[in-house]
Amino acid sequence: MSVRKFLLPVSSTASAEAALQAGLLLARMWNAHLEVLHVQADTREIAPFAGEGLSGALIEDMMSATEREGSTRAQGLREMFSLATQGAGVPVGAAHRGASEPSAAFVVMTGREEQLVAYKARLADLTIVPHPLAGEDVAAAEALHAVLFDSGRPVLLAPVVPPASIGKRIAIAWNGTANAASALASVMPFVRQAEAVRILASEDYSRPGPSPQEVREYVSHHGVEAEIAFFRPVERSTGAGLLAAAASFGADLMSMGAYSTSSRLRQLILGGITRHVLENAQISVLMNR
Repeated sequence: MSVRKFLLPVSSTASAEAALQAGLLLARMWNAHLEVLHVQADTREIAPFAGEGLSGALIEDMMSATEREGSTRAQGLREMFSLATQGAGVPVGAAHRGASEPSAAFVVMTGREEQLVAYKARLADLTIVPHPLAGEDVAAAEALHAVLFDSGRPVLLAPVVPPASIGKRIAIAWNGTANAASALASVMPFVRQAEAVRILASEDYSRPGPSPQEVREYVSHHGVEAEIAFFRPVERSTGAGLLAAAASFGADLMSMGAYSTSSRLRQLILGGITRHVLENAQISVLMNR
């Protein structure tokens, strides 16, 4: 099994740079196609404001300003894409089935970003999302949750800084849940090519399910020998302990189940392991629900 198509939704040049470099790195690694998607706002959605007491002329001005801003943003992203693909030596054009070289394309669509990203992600092997803290991009966080909750597919959280490698040293965050199993299945193509693999487990992280030893046995059936390491919370934070364990291993990719212990709303309000990783990860993180 291999990875043939990546999707990368981008909304601003500030947040897209590191994710674009990660996407091109993966496209070269797999001789795969990278589709960079930019979703522009539909100016017709401004029209309902007319019922709130705004004049028709003001509505038209707002629509024109939105169109100009959207065109400027799209042009900046297209120029960044062009420079990055040239620098990476990745040809731009349509994907070819069974191709022996990578390819990339820049696509612009109009509509609701979270909806279109989720739809497109359903037919991508992996969707790469810019780190929400890169450029303080709220849209990146919305895209990440759209993929996690409405695509049925895995998402890769890109680091804030362009990575030198992805998948040479892989940490598998394991807590026994179905979400962790889904993430493990999605990361297996990378695991088969990794130089080293470590399964990270903790009593504070564990839930009823298969043990880390059973995961090691499963991975061995794919010709990969993984080691097991148990970690402890750091300053009472299990998420911090997990990231510290991944960093100690020198991992450049970690897989984990997302929002597996409680609801998304509860984790957003009270905090949680998924939230901590989303806010503090310095490496690429593959997530599944």
